[in-house]
Amino acid sequence: MTTAFVVYFYFGDILLKNIHATESNRQICYNPSQIPTEFFTELEQIILKCLELSNTNILHQMRRDQVTDTCRANSALSRKRRVLTPNDLKHLVVDEDHELIYCYVPKVACTNWKRLMMVLTGRGKYSDPMEIPANEAHVSANLKTLNQYSIPEINHRLKSYMKFLFVREPFERLVSAYRNKFTQKYNTSFHKRYGTKIIRRQRKNATQEALRRGDDVRFEEFVAYLIDPHTQREEPFNEHWQTVHSLCHPCHIHYDLVGKYETLEEDSNYVLRLAGVGSYLKFPTYAKSTRTTDEMTTEFFQNISSEHQTQLYEVYKLDFLMFNYSVPSYLKLE
Repeated sequence: MTTAFVVYFYFGDILLKNIHATESNRQICYNPSQIPTEFFTELEQIILKCLELSNTNILHQMRRDQVTDTCRANSALSRKRRVLTPNDLKHLVVDEDHELIYCYVPKVACTNWKRLMMVLTGRGKYSDPMEIPANEAHVSANLKTLNQYSIPEINHRLKSYMKFLFVREPFERLVSAYRNKFTQKYNTSFHKRYGTKIIRRQRKNATQEALRRGDDVRFEEFVAYLIDPHTQREEPFNEHWQTVHSLCHPCHIHYDLVGKYETLEEDSNYVLRLAGVGSYLKFPTYAKSTRTTDEMTTEFFQNISSEHQTQLYEVYKLDFLMFNYSVPSYLKLE
């Protein structure tokens, strides 16, 4: 059977019910001339929509398979712990009304997705996600996360709710995090907590002013900090540069949908349609003039030595493999 034949056959039931025909589905499939003319335009629209959804389903199945295959092939790395603790689930936002679980990943449109989740869980309190201030979307009390439930409740929701996450090319996400947290003067909390530490460890002959303020971290110093074994032993990475597989645990949690930043609006609206809210809620569109691009990322990596590039790739390798991102062409791996 061709794909077109399958589509006609599948939608035969719907069409037959609408026109109260007595012919079998197979007759309709083989003899489309029997369909009244006025139904052709509607049928074409249905078929096109079905093909679109079919292709989308195939795409998401391929993404799920990629995650599964990567977890299996890298089981020693991907399953360091056999059992997740409630603390591992603090990034999984729960929507009880629509039975959704969203694992948010910073620097992957999580502000807008948190706004959407506030609309979905607000029971009428919010209607337009873009009317919710960005800082309000990040207030933890405004959304319920899976770690706030009992163990039986957690297991029930993981088993029965639709679970999804959004991912991004790992180094593009990393550069985006660096630009946001270390080049913007208003992020003084990050400068104090991380900037001063990075400069103290990575910069020879740092000035007292730089050590005190921590607001002029260079990207090369940030990379050196990330690959430093002492950093990884000291404490977990901050969520803005933590790996996706460590934030969302896709080798332990079976996600129904893996959306991508590169197809953000399309994938987001697909999730909303599956949740049954796509008729009245759309993913917010926004200007991307300041968005970190592949070209920008390439420039940031120009001054990183091949040794450090190789070490950094090893840190994020599972994310590259798991979510089917190829090794960037600008890398000079040893």
